[in-house]
Amino acid sequence: MKIRNTKHDDKIELQMTPMIDIVFQLLVFFIMTFKIVTPEGDFNVRMPPPATDVSQREPETPTLVLKMTADANGNLASMKLGDVPFTGASGVTPFDELRSHIISLVNDEGGPGTASEREVELESDFDLKYQYDIDAITAISGYIKNGKKVELIKKIRFAPTQE
Repeated sequence: MKIRNTKHDDKIELQMTPMIDIVFQLLVFFIMTFKIVTPEGDFNVRMPPPATDVSQREPETPTLVLKMTADANGNLASMKLGDVPFTGASGVTPFDELRSHIISLVNDEGGPGTASEREVELESDFDLKYQYDIDAITAISGYIKNGKKVELIKKIRFAPTQE
């Protein structure tokens, strides 16, 4: 048996040209697939120009103000929607009177969408019990008739309370 010469004098050279080609191909690939993302918060929002006569123009449907006053114990003393007082006379609660008045207002305007355009502001005394506010909201917002909900006024807001 003959032992071969284990000593190799062959020198291994690295081929740089294919390596450079691959690097350029990767570089071109990443440049071509790169998507520029707009910076966060940079929105192209076009705001409408400021109106000059917004404060002079009144809304088409004025806001109704429901004023409720309290007695010394926090119970409801009086309730007025604009200039119309609700006393609860003839065995009907003031909130039923209020609901009837709101129904007449909404029905008098006529046409679809009139209930959604109206707005009521509740102006309650600081000492008034919260239950009366809830009863007023219930009377203003709608009622149930024959198992179906009838909406009256959707936009209800509270006036700032004052002590």
